Amino acid sequence: MENFRKVRTSEEESPLPFPDLPPDVVEMKVKEGSKIRNLMNFAMAQMELKGRRQIVFSGWGRAVTKTITCVEIMKRKLGGLHQVTNVRYKTLWEVWENQDPLLGDTAQSLTVHKNVPSICILLSKDPLDPNQTGYQPPEPQNGLGTQSGDAEDTSGSSAQGLKRPLSPPREELLAKKSQVQAPNSPRGSGTPDHQPDHHH
Repeated sequence: MENFRKVRTSEEESPLPFPDLPPDVVEMKVKEGSKIRNLMNFAMAQMELKGRRQIVFSGWGRAVTKTITCVEIMKRKLGGLHQVTNVRYKTLWEVWENQDPLLGDTAQSLTVHKNVPSICILLSKDPLDPNQTGYQPPEPQNGLGTQSGDAEDTSGSSAQGLKRPLSPPREELLAKKSQVQAPNSPRGSGTPDHQPDHHH
């Protein structure tokens, strides 16, 4: 195999494993090298600006964990999302070509079949059938509204906690400043500096 080089990988195209999806549903195909920030910017724009009700995240192989990360961020930002997770195997074909033409009697190319784990996650603002396998109801919002700002209470709680104690010292500083500015007379004009001379 040392003379063989992988020239292409093709994946089995399979329909999304969820019933009743709108034909134009957005599928975010997460790849191993995808940047989460780019994926999330696009997905959030679809759900918030374009007002889509559903979105699908899919990934296979090493991208599975990244796919799950995107879904968790989405749920935290939007809140109130119903979720159905589908885990399965998909088939990949890897084509390897012989790079050494002198070995005329060996195969010029090989096709390797691989089964890799793949994950498909549907997120929906509308209720989904709770009897579907892999269904998860929306997470409770801790009594907050489902506005996108409030939905970040899990990540923002530490920041909110920090904001409160910061305000009293600021007021104290202002009070101190005004005290310093109030007395205009220069206090102890230079006299204390001469005291150490008496010790010689």
